[in-house]
Amino acid sequence: MTESASPSLSLGRYRLDWRVTRSIRLPDYAGSMLRGAFGHALRSIGCITREKDCAACPLRRDCPYTTLFEPIPPEHHPLQDFSRIPAPYIIEPPEWGARVLHPGDTLTFHFTLVGRAVEELPIAILAWRRALARGIGPGDGQAELTGVWLEQSGSSSAIYTPESGGIRKHDTQLTCPPPSGDKVCLHLVTPLRLQNNGVPLKAQTVTERALLMALVRRFALISEFHGEAAWQPDFRHLGELTGSVTGKRQLSWRDWQRYSSRQKQKMALGGVTGRWDLRGELAAFWPALWFGQWLHAGKNASFGLGRYEILAA
Repeated sequence: MTESASPSLSLGRYRLDWRVTRSIRLPDYAGSMLRGAFGHALRSIGCITREKDCAACPLRRDCPYTTLFEPIPPEHHPLQDFSRIPAPYIIEPPEWGARVLHPGDTLTFHFTLVGRAVEELPIAILAWRRALARGIGPGDGQAELTGVWLEQSGSSSAIYTPESGGIRKHDTQLTCPPPSGDKVCLHLVTPLRLQNNGVPLKAQTVTERALLMALVRRFALISEFHGEAAWQPDFRHLGELTGSVTGKRQLSWRDWQRYSSRQKQKMALGGVTGRWDLRGELAAFWPALWFGQWLHAGKNASFGLGRYEILAA
C-alpha cells in the first residue's frame, strides 16, 4: 500500500463497562495501572511454558501474550534493527482525575485492538475480567464486566455481555477518507510526549515536524507489523514537506507520575495538552493524522498518552 492509496486498517475500539464490587481508587491517570493489571492477567492466561523470560520461550512467536503485549520485532528489517515494535493495543483510561469508585458505581474505559490483534479479542476480554476480579490499585479494587461495546464512526453497538457467552460478529475495517483541505485542528486530550534525544519537547519547543513525523512513523510501523497491508510513505519526501506546515498552538504542559514495577521507582512523565491548528501541505500526512485519533502519538501511547481528536476546521 503506497502513501497515495487510501489506507485501510482493521481497528476495533471497544468500550468496557463494569460494575464496581469493591472500592476502586483511581489515580490522576489510570492508564499505567490498567495496563499493568491487563498484562499480568494476560500472561497468566496465555503462557503455557511458565518461562520467566519470554525471550527464552520456544513458543513465544505463537503466544497470545507476546502477540498482544510484547510483540517480537523482526530479526532483519530494511529500515533499521528494531529492539521493540509498537504493540497492537491502546488503553484509554477514565477521564483525568483521582477519585474513588464505590460498590455499585460504574467504571468505564476503552480498549483498542489493531490489525490481526483484533482476532485476540476473546482472550483479551477474558484477561480483563480476570484482572479486575483479582483487584487493581491500592486496596485491590474489584469490578464485574457488564458489557463490551464497539464504538466506531460515531456509533456504538453491543458485541458482548457475560450472559450472552459469545462475541457478536462485527466489522472493524476502517478506510481513511479523503483529506478535507490544508488545515487540521487537533485537540490533544491526554499528554502528548514527544522527545528529542531523550529530552521531552514542551509547549515552547515542540514542533510541527516532530508531531507529523512521529505520527507517520507510528502508523507506518503499526500497519506493517500488525496490519493486512503496509502503508509505505516516502519518509524523506514527507520530512521535506513538513517545512510547509505552520501551526497555531494553545498548549500547556501537564505533569504526572507513575510507578515502574520493572525499574522499582517512580517516573515523572508529562506532555503537552490543548489545541494545535496545523496548516499547509497536509494531504500526504492525512492518513497518519486520521488514524492517529485511534493509534495516539508519542511515548506511552499504549496506555493512552498522546490521544487527540480532529476538530472540524
